[in-house]
Amino acid sequence: MRVLRGFSGVIAAGTVVLALVVVGAEVLGYRRGFPGPGAADVAWHVAGAVVALGAQIFADRRHGFAAFCGSLVVFAVAGYLLWAQWWN
Repeated sequence: MRVLRGFSGVIAAGTVVLALVVVGAEVLGYRRGFPGPGAADVAWHVAGAVVALGAQIFADRRHGFAAFCGSLVVFAVAGYLLWAQWWN
């Protein structure tokens, strides 16, 4: 169970970093006058990062099935973000 929570922690941190990169690309695009990712993409990434981080905190503070479910939420949110925002 600790390995699963550790791996979901890495994924949650990755979603936060990805959200920061998307926000940075939007700011950079705005400052330099070229189109960035757009407000909708930024909002999806920030919301996904917040949910994934919250689920990871939940998983880290619980044990057993509750921690497992929190980790699954992290994987589901990260997977959805990658599928809907990057591969679609």
